[in-house]
This record gives sequence, structure tokens and C-alpha cells, in this order.
Amino acid sequence: MQEKERKGMKRKDDHPKTVCEASDELIRKAAADGVSTVFERAEAMKPCSIGAEGSCCKNCSMGPCRLPSSGKLKENGEKRRVGICGATIETVAARNFVRMIAGGASAHSDHGRGIAEVFLAAAKGEIPGYEIKDTQKLFELAMDFGIDIDEFDTREIGIKVGELSLSEWGRQEGELVMARRAPLRRQEVWRKQNVFPRGIDREIVETMHRTHMGVDQDYKNLITQGTRTAIADGWGGSMLATELQDILFGTPVPVRGSFNLGVLKEEEVNIIIHGHEPLLSEMVVVAAQDPELVALASSYGAKGITIAGICCTANEVLMRHGIPIAGNFLQQELAIATGVVDAMIVDVQCIMQSIFDVAQCYHTNIITTSPKGKIAGAKSMRFDEHNALESAKGIVRAAVDNYPNRLGGAKIPNKRCEGIAGFSHETIDYMLGGMFRASYRPLNDNIINGRIRGIAGVVGCNNVRTSHDWGHITLIKELIKNDVLVLTTGCAAIACGKEGLLLPETAASHAGSGLAEVCEAVGIPPVLHMGSCVDNSRILMAASAVVKEGGLGDDICDVPLAGAAPEWMSEKAVSIGHYFVASGIYTIFGRSFPTAGSDVVTAHLFRELEEELGGMWDVARDPGEMAEKMIAHIDRKRKALGIDRARERVLYDMSMRRELEAG
Repeated sequence: MQEKERKGMKRKDDHPKTVCEASDELIRKAAADGVSTVFERAEAMKPCSIGAEGSCCKNCSMGPCRLPSSGKLKENGEKRRVGICGATIETVAARNFVRMIAGGASAHSDHGRGIAEVFLAAAKGEIPGYEIKDTQKLFELAMDFGIDIDEFDTREIGIKVGELSLSEWGRQEGELVMARRAPLRRQEVWRKQNVFPRGIDREIVETMHRTHMGVDQDYKNLITQGTRTAIADGWGGSMLATELQDILFGTPVPVRGSFNLGVLKEEEVNIIIHGHEPLLSEMVVVAAQDPELVALASSYGAKGITIAGICCTANEVLMRHGIPIAGNFLQQELAIATGVVDAMIVDVQCIMQSIFDVAQCYHTNIITTSPKGKIAGAKSMRFDEHNALESAKGIVRAAVDNYPNRLGGAKIPNKRCEGIAGFSHETIDYMLGGMFRASYRPLNDNIINGRIRGIAGVVGCNNVRTSHDWGHITLIKELIKNDVLVLTTGCAAIACGKEGLLLPETAASHAGSGLAEVCEAVGIPPVLHMGSCVDNSRILMAASAVVKEGGLGDDICDVPLAGAAPEWMSEKAVSIGHYFVASGIYTIFGRSFPTAGSDVVTAHLFRELEEELGGMWDVARDPGEMAEKMIAHIDRKRKALGIDRARERVLYDMSMRRELEAG
């Protein structure tokens, strides 16, 4: 095997760069083509150990101040070191941590704000192409806002919901409306700890103010504000984004789709939609079916137009249209390296600037569509929501026109898997209980009787500092083997799709006997795809539904439930993780933790926070260890509920039933 081939397969630590065979194939192709990818750059760039531990402060120009971790100081016999302003490592680590929460919350919540603005305009009839598709969910959201749905028609209700939704971003006092969906006991915890968010933007801005040089210098006080901000994300901006998207585009229902780079087609125009906001992708899907554009593609010799997704946009269009997924975060450059992608259309979040450089080595057009996210040198075609379909047609036309410019040397890996996606919390409710008796009762009953050991939410990004997809796949296989039902979103969900874990038949080959029995009876996979990363609010709603159904405690923290992000990378993951913790969920990150430089702050997050919020953080470098910790936590919760012992199933005859009735 040539050196270039080995370089594509292994990292310096002798771990595979990826466990995805299609990705490995294209890493080697890119290397042979002389193209730099994220995998190669990670080899060349060593991460800053002090920055990775959250121990570097650059919030003013007197620094940056690099504070070695307390462990390193003990090893070297040094005295406690502080920053130039006197800031301790606890203050610095806490500031950096809550700034990450604010960054992640702002990304998700700004996404939600954009959806809310378009929703309101659509309700008013001001923009063609968008309309209310799920009136039932509209009415439910209206009632959350206290709107009397009997007094108004659907259009008026839509306008009122849009206006009240937008007001949540600017709310200055009181409590976020969506957060009142949490179990009553959870709301009591938030009020007692003074972390119930007031307004989405207010909490983010206050976090940025508190972390400015010379403001909040108490690590516990900083973490409290970070908690308030994270809740404003998960139970505010993200939840509203999911709800309003469902009303506009339809609440997802289970749909079969295809995963991995093998979904691309050499003889067709291939368009990749990459990013996070479905306002664009929904219209690109419609535009690609326009007869005029299909005819244009045919005139160039193409047999059709294929749309495929990368990252969370991929999850959005898969759930609602069955559009195939080409890959997750670390596959965006590799998709271009196939040589058959005629355009990669991007909006915001998780988009590598390097895709433009990679595209220069092939023929692919990189088309940015949002004024918030431009790439130097790339083609900019702003997507206009007020003229959505025509705007999308123009973007698709640019992709079709690029088809004749292919350079040859195409290579599409023969790798693709089928899977079922689109399990909204409403769908789970329906599938478990049926149309007339939709209920979480069967799930609760099977957790109580032990067939299902517990529930795990496995979410998050890819990270090139670990083996691509390995953390997700290894952890999830271990969990389902131990009868833990897995709910997944984002890039983790895509990894599961590529591995074939989203098929119902997977239960028979990979799940424990109890979980497999339930999955077979209901007809679901042991891993439920619940959407994009903004849709983690669906997991919160599912957890709340379990509590509401009864039998498993009065709060989310009572449920045998754990969360994990094995390959986390972005600030959004930190915000998601912290709103899981704030909701009472044990949450574990893979590889590293951003406060590792401070033993004191880490102990507060990993132990003390559980006393305040019922949830806590943890970290494990190895996914096997992560699974052990999650299962141990689930077992502790089962014991606390008194359901840790297997119960013998008894078939009652008529005399036994009469005795029960007589008693």
C-alpha cells in the first residue's frame, strides 16, 4: 500500500481517521489529488493544551493570560498563578465556559428568530411559498401562549402566535413561555435556583456583559448565569424554532431515507445543501423539481437533478421529504472530492471555510446564501425569503449550469445505508399508543418492567481530534445492547444512519432481548432519529411526556435517562449539554471538557450542580467508558424508583381476577 493511502487511513496516534468506509476512500482520493482536508490539517496543527482546558483568558489586551491547570502547578511545585488583573483560574474557566454557552445559544436562537420572522410574514400572507401546514400544532402552541383559539380564525391565530413568539426574544422580565412546558417540579427547581430565563436575547447579552473584564468574578455566580442562558436556548429559542418549523413545513413522521456519499449520482446534477436553516432547503427541494430546470439539466446531458444534504439541513429535508443524506460535518470536503458535486449551497453554522479551497481543485460551485455567512471568494446568491421560490430557482439554475464543467476523475464510493428518520415526540406518542389512545404509557410500563433499561439522548457533532463516527457508533451499540433506547439528533443521527442503526431490523441483531422485544412489537428501531441539533428540544419534550405519564417520578431528574455528546466540537454542543444538565439530565462529553484546567469549577459542574439542579456533567475519553457511566447512572435512577428488580410476569386466570375484583 502506498504512503498516501496509509496517510488517509491512520492518524499519528494509530487510530483510524474515520470508521466510515466511504469517508476513508475519499480521504485517500483527496490526498492523491493533492487536496488538503480537515484530516490532514489536524495532523499538522497541535491544539493548545491551555486553551483546550479553558485556562487562557483573552478578554482584554493586557493578556492573553495563560494559567496552567492546578494539577500542573502541583507537579511543578509552583504557587497559585493569577491573570494580570488578578483573575483566578476558577474565574477564567467559568467565564470561558459560559461564553461558550452564550455562543451556542445565540446560534440556535438566532436560527429560531429567523424562523419566527418568516412565520409571522407567512401568517400575514406577505410572502408566497410558505404556509401553515400543521394547524393542530399551531393551535397547541397558541394555547401555550394563552390565546383563545375559539375566538379567532386560523390566519388570526397564526399572526398572534408569530407576534408572541418574536416577543420572547425581546422579553425583559417574567418567564419564557416555552419553559413552562417543563414538569412543574422542574419549574420549581429553576425558580428556587433563580435560573428561570426572562428573555432569550437578554440572557445571552447579560452573559457577555458578566464575562467582560472586571465584571462577574465568582465562578458559581457565572455558572448560574450560564444555566439561565442555556435554558433560554433549549426551552426557548431552539424549542420555538422546532415548533414553528413544524407548523410551517409539517411535523415529521417516520420516513425511509438513504445515508452516505453513495447517494450521489454521476450521471445527474448533484446539489449539496449544507447548513442549518430549512427556510432555504425547503425551497431548493421544490425548485429542483421545476420542469424548466429539469429540462435544462437534460439539455446538458444529465439524467436528472439529485439533492442531498450535509449536516443538520440534511436532517431537516430527510425528515420531511425523504431527501438522501450525503454525510455529516467531517464529510463536507469529501463530498466535493467525489468530483460530481456541481454546487454546494450553504447558509449558516458548521460550514468550513476550506470547502472553497477544496472546490478550486474540482469544478464545484460554493454558493453562500445568507448575509450572516459569507466565504471569501465563493459565489454569493442571497436567498430572499420574500421571493423564496424564484430565489431558489436561481440558485438551482447556477448549479445546473455548472454541470458541463466537470473535470473528470469522478469517484463515488459504493457505500449507502437505508434508515428510518423523523421520530418527533408526537410520533412516538402515536406509535406507542395508537391514534385513539396516543400515550407514553407503553414506554413507561416497559421501563418499569425492565424490558427497557432506560433512555439515552446521544447527540452532537463530529470532531477531527477523535476517530470520525467511532464515538457515536461505539457508544450507541453498547447502549442498545444493554436495553437502553437511544434518541439521537444532528451529526450523531447521521452516523447512525450510515451504520444501518436506524432500521427496525437492527433491534434483532444489536439490541438486548428486552429492547428488541419492544421494538419488534411497536415496529421501531432501537435508535430513534429525532431531527437536527436545534431539535434537541424534542428530547426535552419526550422526557417531559414520560414524567407527565406517571410512574417514573415527578421530575426529569427522576427518570432513568442520560445524555451524551461523544464527538462534541462546537459551542452549540456546550449550550445543549448545559440545558440538558439544567433540565435534570446526567450529561457526558467525550474526549475533553472545557473547564479541565480548574479542578474547582469542574467539581462544581460534575458534582455540586446535581444538588442544585438534579443533573450534572461528566466526561469520558473512551466511548466504552462513557457507556458504562451512563448505564450505571440509569441503574441508580432505577434503584431510586424501586424498579431495579426484575418482576415475574404472571398470567392471571379468571379466579385470580375475581379475587382482585373482590379485594
